[in-house]
Amino acid sequence: MTRAVVNDGPSKVRRRGPGNAVLGLTGLCGFLALVEALPRLGFVSPDHLPPTSDIATALMGELSDAAFWAALGDTLIGWALGLFIATAAGIAAGMVISIVPYLREATASTVEFLRPIPSVALIPLAVLLFGTDLRSTLLLVVYAAFWQVLVQVLYGVQDTDPVAEETARAYGLGTWARIRHVLWPTALPYVMTGVRLAAAVALVLAITAELIIGAPGLGARIAVAQTSHAVPDLYALVAVTGLIGVLINAGARAVERRSLAWHQSVRGEVTL
Repeated sequence: MTRAVVNDGPSKVRRRGPGNAVLGLTGLCGFLALVEALPRLGFVSPDHLPPTSDIATALMGELSDAAFWAALGDTLIGWALGLFIATAAGIAAGMVISIVPYLREATASTVEFLRPIPSVALIPLAVLLFGTDLRSTLLLVVYAAFWQVLVQVLYGVQDTDPVAEETARAYGLGTWARIRHVLWPTALPYVMTGVRLAAAVALVLAITAELIIGAPGLGARIAVAQTSHAVPDLYALVAVTGLIGVLINAGARAVERRSLAWHQSVRGEVTL
């Protein structure tokens, strides 16, 4: 397993400012201009890549359709509910495995066996158990996101200072008090990293489940656009899913910074 680095140290300062936003916006505008020009100049068939203007028109049509907003709501519900279940289960399981003697060694091989299994491999099982119901989406989302959180919790607890742990024991702190005052503050940066990764993975699996299984959501709407050869609508819906991913990542980072305002990895950031 690759250990995620959540602390850049006080000597490394990340600088963000208006210049980065301008560069990002410039790059986006350049990309949209390129997509507009390629089919118009004949380099790419509009049947495969429609111009940006056509995609924008299709997007406006989607935004005015009540069915689009219903599909968006279904996707966000599956994503949010699956992420919540995976996060709660990952934190609880990680803490129990970490604090119970020998349990981590006993479960290590099982975790390493189950974690690499792709969630999409569970699609036949999900369809068999739940059909095209929301529960099929939840099965895939929870399975994929759970491991992101669990592994980070295990690493976070393992990173606890042994001196702090022994001091807590010496002062007679019980198991719950040690978790609250010693283990949890140490593991929290890792937990937030795991949640941020799990949020992105959960969105991918929610869309995948809808696309392949046919569960209600944006994925199912993309599949309909593909089968009906509505190419501009297909690209518009794909763009919406990308925008959702950007917003989720930005939101997760904002929550992470607020939750870890006391941590040196966040206090070392300088915004110009």
